[in-house]
Order: sequence, then structure tokens, then C-alpha cells
Amino acid sequence: MNINLLIDQLIAYALDQKLLAPADEVWAVNQLLDILHLTEYTPSGFNGATPEYPCEILKNICDWAAQQKVIPQDTVTQRDLLDTKLMGVFARKPSEVENEFFALWSQNPKKATDKFYHDARALDYIRTARVAKNKRWKARTPYGTLDITINMSKPEKDPKDIAAALKAAPSGYPKCLLCKENEGYAGRINHPARQTLRLIGLDLLKDHNPWFLQYSPYEYYNEHCIFLSGKHEPMKLTLNSFRRLLAFVDVFPHYFIGSNADLPIVGGSILTHDHFQGGRYTFAMEKAPVERTFKIAKFPRIKAGVVKWPMSVLRLSGPKKELAEAADFVLKKWRAYSDETAQILANTQGTPHNTITPIARRRGKAFELDLVLRNNRTTDEFPLGIFHPHEDVHHIKKENIGLIEVMGLAVLPARLNKELAELGELLIKKNLPAIEKSDSLKKHAAWAREMLNKYTFTPQNTAEILQKEVGKIFARVLEYAGVFKRTPDGQAALNRFIKKL
Repeated sequence: MNINLLIDQLIAYALDQKLLAPADEVWAVNQLLDILHLTEYTPSGFNGATPEYPCEILKNICDWAAQQKVIPQDTVTQRDLLDTKLMGVFARKPSEVENEFFALWSQNPKKATDKFYHDARALDYIRTARVAKNKRWKARTPYGTLDITINMSKPEKDPKDIAAALKAAPSGYPKCLLCKENEGYAGRINHPARQTLRLIGLDLLKDHNPWFLQYSPYEYYNEHCIFLSGKHEPMKLTLNSFRRLLAFVDVFPHYFIGSNADLPIVGGSILTHDHFQGGRYTFAMEKAPVERTFKIAKFPRIKAGVVKWPMSVLRLSGPKKELAEAADFVLKKWRAYSDETAQILANTQGTPHNTITPIARRRGKAFELDLVLRNNRTTDEFPLGIFHPHEDVHHIKKENIGLIEVMGLAVLPARLNKELAELGELLIKKNLPAIEKSDSLKKHAAWAREMLNKYTFTPQNTAEILQKEVGKIFARVLEYAGVFKRTPDGQAALNRFIKKL
């Protein structure tokens, strides 16, 4: 394997993507040589076409590095540490990135995010090759067309890496994966390399408490960004949270932004660091209509309505300042609200249960907030949560329903990719006994029996039927997560809460 050629290909790629200035070419070659423990280099004369992303070039360099023992062991983690370090050569200083971002933003906010997003992908900070492995489709439901994703992008840990991580010395730096101290961090066996990560500091509330914009390395939708607190503090929804959400869409009107709920079970995967998620994508919930309106007496200029959605969503719109205050008013009312007939208790033995998942967006010049009512109570009957996916859908989705799913995008476990393929083959053969006996498929047996009574499966239609049926289950997952059910009794209970507003 010609390492000189691979270095030249990577340099040519960086030049084409404007990650590297021609005047810096020799310097960059020498940086790469140092990382690869090389002291000799002969230009290959490469002048061919370069790819859109560097993934294949980096794979080939890592193959060479594994052969030459430049990396201790040929594992995913060791490769990630090396290829990120290599691409870090082409990442500009944070101050330079910020200066360019704000210069472009002054012309047009879209120009700023376009360039920032381009560079995150070009530097392979956003792992485009892995994200492309995700299985995606759309499913029509009574609530609109939902997005379904089987998450194949995050690689499984190699047992060697797991063993090495257990032996690694503990470290409290950075404190978590969302801390701003990750910017430029070299990583270690138990923490990802982040030489290619760049953050944009934004003091949106002018309170000398900057938050930072970055992109997600494993994006689930277009321009999936993370807006994180500069302080390592737990998730907590307050009046300032709503102000910050609305200030964000004021600055970036082409993006939506939302926050996970701030309680376990109904929250996201990281509750230890306050952060939001946003991006440039239209989810099914945004398209869902308001099916009835109401007034919040204290805020006459705020329009309010109930969204036609499987979860319980109040949509508010109006002037930015009043909208934040109205959202805070709703949250405070909801935190204190109990209705035993609807299984809603504000707290038990001092433990709070009510919170919301808020999403902010612009509709033209108007500001809009969707407030999704959440409750995290558990019982003996529902130990994982009353308003959580129930056992009959666990074969498809058992995990928490966070912000992304709330809006209508299912993030399903990787196991389903293989399970659905195997299930489909047995459904074509009508072999229910084999499904019931299989360790990996028996969880799907009741679902399979139900589908066999509805469909005749063929090699031509099986994949489409399974995708449609998974979409229906995801809609049911969201219905389970809804605190006020879409039944006459459930909607009457919702109206009782609305009267409190």
C-alpha cells in the first residue's frame, strides 16, 4: 500500500474542499508524516479526482497504519483516534471558524450554517459513511407521515477496546461528551477524539452565559445540531430556557430547536448537561394541524391550540417575549397539576413527575412553541413508566421517547435490521412455529401472527408491509407516551387542564 499516494490523496481532498490553502500544503504534509511516524516522503504525483468525503482515503490510511503497527490494535476505536487526528490537521483554529461564521451570518444566517455544516462533514466530524448505513423510510399514519430510522451508524465496541477502557486511568476531563472542553480534545480509549470539533459561542440572552453551537457527529436528520450550555449543569427547564429557544430561532430562522424534558424516563439520554437539539428539517409534528383553540387569560395576545398528534401537544404562538412567559406559565401550571382519573400525579413523596418537551420554530415572522406535556410516573403494572412504550411494543421500541421521537422520527435499535430481514423470510414461508422458537424472533411472534391473518406475504411485498407495520407500531408508541389519550375521556381530561390556564 503506497502511503505517499494516500497522503497526496488526502491533501488533494483538503485542497478541493477548501480545508487547506495551497500555501499550507508542505506544512500539512509534514503534520501528517509526524502523526504516521514517518520521516521519509516522496510525492506520488497524484492529480486525480477526489471524493465528496474523505472516508475511503482515511480507511486506506488506517489499513496501512494497522499493518505497520502505527496503531496498537486494529479496532474501531483505535482507527477513530487516528483518522480524527489526521483530519484535525485541516481544522482551523476555533477563533478563525467563529470569525468566518459571524461574517457570513451578517450577510445571511443560512450562509453561516451552510459553511459550518459543510466543514463538519468535510472534516469527517460528522461520520457521513456511518450515517449512510442507517435504514430510513416513511410511514403513513392518521397523524401524518412519520419518519422511521433503524440506527446502524454507531459501531459496536470491540471487546479489546472494552477491556482497554476498563484498565484506563479514570479521568474527569472533559466532564461529559457535551462539555465545551471537548473542542480539539485528542481523545482516549474511553473518550472519542474531537480534534475536528468546532463550536460557535452564542450569548443569546446577553447574560454573559454563552451557549455553544455544534453539529451531531451521528446526525439523525438534516443539519442535526446541538446547542449546549457552557457550564456542566443538569437539564432544567426554566423561563430562560424558553427565552433561549426563541432567541435561537430569531438568530437562525431556518432552523427549529427543541429541548428534551428535564426528568428521567421522559427525558433524553444525557440529562447531566443542559442542551438543546435543532436543525434544518421539517418533522411530521410541525405539519400536524391545530384541531381546537383556546385562550390563556393571562396572555391575550398569545394564540393557543391543541395539536392533532398522538402525544399531548399545546401549540402557542405570538410575540417572542410574551410567548416565553406564556410557556413558563403553562409549565408551572403543569408541574403542579394532578388528575388521578387520568393517572396524573404532580409528585409522589416529594418526587416531581410533570414536565414538558418544548420545540421552537418560526412560521414566517411569527414565533411558535409546541409544548408536549410529559409525566414520568411508574407503577407496579408499568415499571418503566405509565406514559412510556408498553410491553406489547417493546419488540420494536422499548427505549425512552425523547425530543426526536416526540416530533415524529423513530430511532429504532440496530437489532431490528437483522430481525426484520429474518422475520420477513419466515413470514413468506408462513412458518410461525420457527418464529416462536427463535431466540431472537420469538418476541415478534404475536405481531407475526397478527400480520399473517392480514396479509399474504411474497418476496415482492414483504419489506414494504413490514415497514408499514413498524410505522403503525411507532404511532402506538407515541400514543402510549401521550399523557392525555385520544379518547373522549382523555380529551375531556385535557380540557380540564386547559381550563386551569
